[in-house]
Amino acid sequence: MMFLQTLPISVQTVALLGASNVFMTFAWYGHLKNLAAAPWYIAALVSWGIALFEYLLQVPANRIGFTLFNVGQLKILQEVITLVVFVPFAVLYLGQPFKWDYLWAGLCMLGAVYFIFRSA
Repeated sequence: MMFLQTLPISVQTVALLGASNVFMTFAWYGHLKNLAAAPWYIAALVSWGIALFEYLLQVPANRIGFTLFNVGQLKILQEVITLVVFVPFAVLYLGQPFKWDYLWAGLCMLGAVYFIFRSA
């Protein structure tokens, strides 16, 4: 984490949010592949354990990011990063087919990025 402190705040924020999203995506969807036969409460407990690591990255990311970005900008960054992490996860890890709708959703999110950052 010390290495990150030498980087610009925007890079620190995006890197920590990206890493937290990897954990979040596994917490939310990884059980669909790995624990499909387990009872839901086992999957929930495992997911909860994974989510702890997500929060250990996400909370500092938002605290660091809030020194540069406003809350709306942090939220849009989070959503864009979520889509960037989720699509490869769904395709490569869960074996879901790639859909062009992912691209269209990404383009819509770029519009959201534009509107939330244009007044900055």
